[in-house]
Amino acid sequence: MRHKKNAVERDRGYVFEIVKANIIALIVALIAILVSALIVKIFTVSDGAIPIINQVIKSVSIFIGCLISLKKPNNGWLRGLICGFIFMWLSFVVFSALDNNFVFGLSLLNDSVLGAVAGMISGIIAVNIRKH
Repeated sequence: MRHKKNAVERDRGYVFEIVKANIIALIVALIAILVSALIVKIFTVSDGAIPIINQVIKSVSIFIGCLISLKKPNNGWLRGLICGFIFMWLSFVVFSALDNNFVFGLSLLNDSVLGAVAGMISGIIAVNIRKH
């Protein structure tokens, strides 16, 4: 019975880490999007650069969220992958709600894959930094 209780507590800790990482990543992304919008407004930035800037902001947000939140030593790649995938869907919902425009398409699938890969790499880095 005790083994089962420890497993439940461990799993709950993993879920808490993922939720915390996504909240942090979303806050970082919101702040970075506001700053980048200000920079785009002040300086002349081509329209072709904006999607690249947005992808960089999302990837960096995932990295920061994973780096701060993922503290348990095992399966960093998996927890990071889950964080990245969830973050992309969460950011899609939040930014679409702010824009009042929900468009499902191939770009959402591309964002999901990019988020999963960025999260996986971020999870690996976050867990291995904690080991030392």
